[in-house]
Amino acid sequence: MSLSGAFDKARAEGRPLIVGCMPAGFPTVDESIASMVAMVESGIDVIEVELPYSDPVMDGPVIQRASDIALANGVRSKDTFKIIEAVARTGATVVLMTYWNPVERYGVDAFARDLSAAGATGMITPDLIPDEADEWLAASDAHRLDRTFLVSPSSTDARIAMTLKACRGWVYATALMGVTGARDTVSSEAPDLVARIRAIDPEIPVGVGLGVRDGAQAAEVGEYADAVIVGSALIRRVLEAPDRETGLAALRELGADLAKGARSVKR
Repeated sequence: MSLSGAFDKARAEGRPLIVGCMPAGFPTVDESIASMVAMVESGIDVIEVELPYSDPVMDGPVIQRASDIALANGVRSKDTFKIIEAVARTGATVVLMTYWNPVERYGVDAFARDLSAAGATGMITPDLIPDEADEWLAASDAHRLDRTFLVSPSSTDARIAMTLKACRGWVYATALMGVTGARDTVSSEAPDLVARIRAIDPEIPVGVGLGVRDGAQAAEVGEYADAVIVGSALIRRVLEAPDRETGLAALRELGADLAKGARSVKR
C-alpha cells in the first residue's frame, strides 16, 4: 500500500498510523524479515526499515546495538533492498530510514532506483537537510519516492517552512532533543511542535518519534499526531529475548498493544 493510502485509511478510521522501526539484517537478514512480518501481522501500519550504519548520530543505545549486530553479521545495502522487497510483498507499507553517507557511496540515483524497485514508498534522511539535498530531490522525483526530512523543537518557523516544502508524503517531528530511546513519559514539547507545523502547512501528515514505548503512550501521541513512530521499544523485545520464537511473540504482543492504543483514539 502507498504511504498516502495508509494515511487515508487511518484517517477514515479516525486514528493515527503506527510506524514500527527495525534495523535491516538484525540479527540476520532472514530473522529481520520475520520480525518485520510479525510487526505487520500484529497491526503495525508502516514498517520503517533502518539501514545499519557505523556512526548513527541520532540513534540511542538500543538501535545502535542492534545495528552493530547487523553490521557484524555482514548486512549490506543490497540485503536491505531484499528485506524491503520481502516485507512489501506482504502488502505492507515500507519506508527506509538511512543516514546519508551509505546513499552517497552507493550512488544517489542508483540507490533511489533500487529502493523504488524493491517496493519502498520513500526514505527518511535524519542527517540530510533540504539545503544540501538537491541530488536526492532530483532522484526522488525521478523514481517517484516520498522524501521525509526532520524538524525538531529547536527548529525556527522559517526552517520548518523550508523543510515542509521539501518533504513529500509526511514530515518527521522529533519530539525530544537528543538520541532515540523509549521513555517513561513522552515529550511535552511534541504537541507544540506539531501545532507549529500545522500552522504552516495544515495538510501534510506529521509523524512524531522518539520515546514511545507502549500502547498508552501511542494513544497519547496519537491525539495530536498523524503517525506514531516506535523504534527502541520494539527492537528491545528482540534484543532481550532468549530465543527467536520468544522474540517474535514479544514483538507481536507489543505491536498489538500499540495498534490497540492507536485505535483507542477518537477523532
